[in-house]
Amino acid sequence: MKKIILSVVAVFAFGLANAQEVKFGAKVGGNLNSFRATNFMSQDDISIKFGSNVGFQAGGFAEIKVASKFTVQPELLFSYESYKLPLEGDLNFNLSYINVPVMAKYYASEKISLQVGPQIGFLVGAKAKFEGESEDIKDMLETINFGVNFGLGYELTEKVAVDFRYNLGLINIAKEDFMGEDSKLKTSGFSLGLGYKF
Repeated sequence: MKKIILSVVAVFAFGLANAQEVKFGAKVGGNLNSFRATNFMSQDDISIKFGSNVGFQAGGFAEIKVASKFTVQPELLFSYESYKLPLEGDLNFNLSYINVPVMAKYYASEKISLQVGPQIGFLVGAKAKFEGESEDIKDMLETINFGVNFGLGYELTEKVAVDFRYNLGLINIAKEDFMGEDSKLKTSGFSLGLGYKF
């Protein structure tokens, strides 16, 4: 995990060292996330996908121009993510993360950008809710999540832009006492964000 963090820092440092122009901004948006569980409840070869509830994200970013068509965009976002297991009465998991994506953006045209980059997330809260009862489950989950984002951006004006992204979680975030000793739990999701450059 230290190598992952150092790699993200290195990408950010490279962008600053080669910056031609830096703009700062704020963004808000919504997300739909899901869990991918394998060996569910320690049952070999049993996989299950948790459904999505609507969540949200908000934070800030820096857009660092390193070439005429290429920018690096590190972000700091608070993300509320909600998942559901469709049982009778529905079991919901509500997680809060501080996410740090670092996106490489290639402008295919003046307004359209193709985006890809790593994301590291720091868990700040986690609750399970079933039939009105809520339980803190933060100690059952890993404090760090890591994945990769793929996205498409569109510049509405010189200052306002939207982006649509898919995040693929790459590491198991469940500890042994969450869903069984051999269970693995990974995240994925879509987000739609609205950004404003100052």
